[in-house]
Amino acid sequence: MNSPYNQALGATLIERTKRERIVLVGVTLPGHTDADTEAGLDELALLVDTAGADEAGRLVQKRDAPDHTWYIGKGKVEELRDLCLAVDADTVVFDNDLNPAQQFNLEKLLGRTALDRTAVILDIFGQNAHTLEGKAQVELALLRYRRPRLRRGIKGNLSQQSGGIGTRTRGKGETKLETDRRTLSRRITKLETDLADLLSTRQLQRKSRSRSGLAAVTIVGYTNAGKSALLNRLTQAGVLVEDRLFATLDPTTRRLSLPGGEPVLLTDTVGFVRRLPHGLIEAFKGTLEVASAADFLVHVVDSAAPDPEGQIAAVRKVLGEIGALEVPEMLVFNKSDRAAEVADELVSTHEGSLAISALTGDGVDELLLALGDRLRSISKVVELLIPFERGDILAAVHREGEVVSTAHEEQGVRVRARLADASVGRLSEYVVARTPPLQ
Repeated sequence: MNSPYNQALGATLIERTKRERIVLVGVTLPGHTDADTEAGLDELALLVDTAGADEAGRLVQKRDAPDHTWYIGKGKVEELRDLCLAVDADTVVFDNDLNPAQQFNLEKLLGRTALDRTAVILDIFGQNAHTLEGKAQVELALLRYRRPRLRRGIKGNLSQQSGGIGTRTRGKGETKLETDRRTLSRRITKLETDLADLLSTRQLQRKSRSRSGLAAVTIVGYTNAGKSALLNRLTQAGVLVEDRLFATLDPTTRRLSLPGGEPVLLTDTVGFVRRLPHGLIEAFKGTLEVASAADFLVHVVDSAAPDPEGQIAAVRKVLGEIGALEVPEMLVFNKSDRAAEVADELVSTHEGSLAISALTGDGVDELLLALGDRLRSISKVVELLIPFERGDILAAVHREGEVVSTAHEEQGVRVRARLADASVGRLSEYVVARTPPLQ
């Protein structure tokens, strides 16, 4: 992938020489409160910080509907321009999505770069993508975002500092890259083909894991909730753990033995966030499918976050978009070492949930026991009649599931065991009875 678009994407990985100063803009629309707007701006400030810039000021406005020209009113735009001059801001970032015309009009009047929340998230993903698949997924989302913005011919005089958020989202100015819509569309088609091939490879890997007969457990949750820290605590996976948003993008799978002895496959996933750009969900669908293909979800929630309930809702919204809402789920309130009272209160209001600290290990043993119980409750109990000479089949049942009872009969060994669907299918010739999962 040596296209100019890849070179543009590579700019996201360059260490910036100075941190941009950003003014954040939020608009309260009908159906939302001022508190909602402030909460959104607080999270946007974290996103901007993760992208490598600093909040220099805020501006908010309440409107019945977005202005079609500038999103905010012209008077507010002039107020925003004065604020940018007063705090020496390089860029303005809206917590709301801007269309290309609004973005262009704002930049023309402000004399500086105007971005939206989607652009910042794309920038962060671009910085954190390291694998071939991750880079292709981010580039695809980036180009889909840029395509409708090519027609206005961005000049090189708007925030062209190397490595800045504005430059990273556009490459280094469309005139320098000499792109056009047709060339960009060809590149998008190529990336879609490459990702389809990678998806086929990933699906083959999943089928191979499925044939192992091991239950698939996927860790999901809001970004920075502690998913990777939990994976490391349980499996010593050595996954990068940092106190910042979207520190890891690529799924990691490890084998885990539960207290009852049954092994499972445990997978960490990319973190979610409120209003995760649809383009990213589409681009990362192959990666996110690990959640919809799972037998069970461990939904990790940051109990020390300002709005844990809002984070739960945001994660479930994305799970709905990828078809994973029907997968059984257990809420796990992490960081109890930092917010013990809040974690306990959340557990009391969410039946079947647990409070843990992935950092200290507190509550992790209880989590493993509960996970084993939940998996057993949803697994099928089957009865098999295994010939005496097929000791290999009997060993496979012990290895892949939980044996409930055994009895020696004239025709062989009668075994009752809890087994995953894949194991039941592979051993179907020996199955003589099935019991539905416990409700």
